[in-house]
Amino acid sequence: MDNNNNLEHTLQEGKLYRYVNNLIVAHLRDNNLTQAASAVASATMTPLNIEASPNKLLELVAKGLAVDKDDTLRGVSSSTLFDSSTALPATYGSIPASRAVSVDFSAAHDTKGSSKSFAKHETRHVSEHKNVARCSRFSPDGRFLASGSADTSIKLFEVAKIKQMMLPEGRDGPVRPVVRTFYDHLQPVNDVDFHPQNTILISGAKDHTIKFFDFSKTVAKRAFRVIQDTHNVRSVSFHPSGDFLLAGTDHHVPHLYDINTFQCYLSANVQEIGVNGAINHVRYSSTGGMYVTASKDGAIRIWDGVNSNVVRSILSAHGSAEATSAKFTKDQRYVLSCGKDSSVKLWEVGTGRLVKHYLGATHTQLRCQAIFNDTEEFVLCVDEPSNEIVIWDALSAEKVARWPSNHAGAPRWLEHSPTEAAFASCGTDRSIRFWKETP
Repeated sequence: MDNNNNLEHTLQEGKLYRYVNNLIVAHLRDNNLTQAASAVASATMTPLNIEASPNKLLELVAKGLAVDKDDTLRGVSSSTLFDSSTALPATYGSIPASRAVSVDFSAAHDTKGSSKSFAKHETRHVSEHKNVARCSRFSPDGRFLASGSADTSIKLFEVAKIKQMMLPEGRDGPVRPVVRTFYDHLQPVNDVDFHPQNTILISGAKDHTIKFFDFSKTVAKRAFRVIQDTHNVRSVSFHPSGDFLLAGTDHHVPHLYDINTFQCYLSANVQEIGVNGAINHVRYSSTGGMYVTASKDGAIRIWDGVNSNVVRSILSAHGSAEATSAKFTKDQRYVLSCGKDSSVKLWEVGTGRLVKHYLGATHTQLRCQAIFNDTEEFVLCVDEPSNEIVIWDALSAEKVARWPSNHAGAPRWLEHSPTEAAFASCGTDRSIRFWKETP
């Protein structure tokens, strides 16, 4: 019996080794590291053309790191940085499965007439800042929405309460969707982000700081931790593990912070970036294996998430105009960018090739974002002159809708929920509007 168990264990172990080798070879090959892939394939007797899902190895490593962090640090490092004794939702950070797999843009053909129609949405004014509403972000589980303003405040909304407010019986009722308001910045807030596992919200502002707010505490109005940067912090993004964060600033190199030590790391591999390379937008990929920056010099740059080196520069991605936003698709194979040249573009990460060009929305003034909907079937952006939200079919690049924004003046920021058909718009009119698909 023991011999059978040992044999079974050996067989299972052998399968696991083969599976790991397959993933390593596929990962190296798909990242254009052909020599390394050939060497590993030869040494492990693994076929070089082995089939594997794109970025499968990165996904598994990221998940493993998250589990390992959860198992080893629960109540230890989180108690030093985050006091979760009064945690708001017990299940915060548990991210529901996406409603659909990401779109395979590599299979797209430029055929006309194949566009999908974007479902109708209803919208509601949900709150107002005392000055321009500059940015917003949904939590990874889609349950919260945060907005930052030129009035230096940050509002936290509970999405369920916003939806309740939008019901016919809730329109005149005492529903208050704003569950927290934080006041701790001295200058306008540029960007916000949620920690992937803890009830922590961070913000980057013109006062050169990144501030940490614990939104599980009902009375906390001020930050419990502050990172003092050397520059105006234009954009912030948490690593999927929650252990690191990126800051895009007026400096041309992204600032990478370890959030447990607050130590800052800078890449040395940035020789070609000029003095006008201030970073408007920075975002991690879904596994943290890469991050992308959109810069004032019009370039989109893709960085290695481990060694922080530039792995691809798409110079003049938006001509001489500023690149104002950039974000990865869920499968990390493409980047969607937006610029003040009134264009929205989809780039292939592996080659830097322009895959799609979404035209027909003018944006030359505001720090505008182009976003996907939650299923990545559609792209949304703002047309400033008409004060409309423009929607394209992501695959065909055809315009499928133009909606009045209902803001007094064009919105300066759009943010889509990662988990459902809902998005938020922030305006120069100081207001936050919530949009959700009508049944």
